Amino acid sequence: MSIKEFILSDKKWYRLGRHLFFWFLWGGYFTMTRYLNPVSYMNTGQFPNFWKTSVETFFFLFPQMFLVYPALYFILPKFVFKQKYILALFWFIVFYFVAMTVNALYLIYIPWAKIIWIPNAKLFLTTTTFTEKLFYAYLGSILGSITAVSISSSFKMFKHYYLKTLRNQQLQQENSQAQLRLLMAQVQPHFMFNTLNNIYSQAQEESPRSAKMILELSHILRYILDEGKKVKVSLENELQMIVDYLNLEQIRYDNKLDLHYSFPNNVRDITIAPLLLLPLVENCFKHGASKMIDHPWINIKSEFHGHTFSIKLMNGKKNKEASVRYRKGTGIENVRRRLELIYPNKHTLEINENLDVYIVNLQIELDNKDSVNTNSVIEPQQTYENT
Repeated sequence: MSIKEFILSDKKWYRLGRHLFFWFLWGGYFTMTRYLNPVSYMNTGQFPNFWKTSVETFFFLFPQMFLVYPALYFILPKFVFKQKYILALFWFIVFYFVAMTVNALYLIYIPWAKIIWIPNAKLFLTTTTFTEKLFYAYLGSILGSITAVSISSSFKMFKHYYLKTLRNQQLQQENSQAQLRLLMAQVQPHFMFNTLNNIYSQAQEESPRSAKMILELSHILRYILDEGKKVKVSLENELQMIVDYLNLEQIRYDNKLDLHYSFPNNVRDITIAPLLLLPLVENCFKHGASKMIDHPWINIKSEFHGHTFSIKLMNGKKNKEASVRYRKGTGIENVRRRLELIYPNKHTLEINENLDVYIVNLQIELDNKDSVNTNSVIEPQQTYENT
């Protein structure tokens, strides 16, 4: 086990080890500062008993968890990392007073008469009213709590931004590799498109149906070559490319395929990572319609509400053999990986298999803040709906 793995790993035992290590170090430091307190030495002429001080420290250390863990697992991920600082401050104050109250009640109801050898016992045994005990308990609960949450939050923020930096570097590396593969695949693209245009012109007279397929294929290839290398593209153009692909497949299946799809309009200003949806649509045909001899069907419904883009894909299935390939396919794994890199904590991808149907649900939080060129070679159709 390396130090880097111990610090960054999300495995259960590593996380538990990190927490125990933190509380051990913090508890040891807290104990030593109380043990070597010069005030106690000046009053008594000697330092207090070390082991008694360690036990006393525990009574102050344990309630600090009621502030540390809400800060680590609620305030930081929900508000600080999302730059909602006012709400973060509000919830910190709330949990701070909750932690102080828990600590105060904890100290008040400890049976100090049975552990009188602890210095704090004298304090709570000599106070008579509940108000006095509450006041001293609140003072005691302040000790070290801010320091504990500051140190633990610093480690959490370091880990978060370090992993974010690694993720960005990995994303840039994968984008560079993808562009390299794309360049390697571009064997004279102008020659390819000129050839397709010549075939299209020839097919218009001899086979209009083939000509239409060539035109749809040309649109898809041009989109992949032009838009695929961008970081973000217009969601409208991405959906139009999906429509071109569906039209191409529908021509190939003729009237044997029962295809229904619906996509939202007016999403030109919304951006999405390019070619993220195509593998999901391809799998509907590859592992669904192409495996069914009788009545193949596909249903795709997509919506955009607020900042959330959702798409639900359903297709019929033949047997369990196809489902294994579906779950382990390279396309799906690439989509999962890209979602984790590009939309961390902003997406959900669920793949469910029933007796005779695959269901894929994808939700992504998108925005319209990215500046993208929405001018595409593909002219948007008048409608995005086919029933």
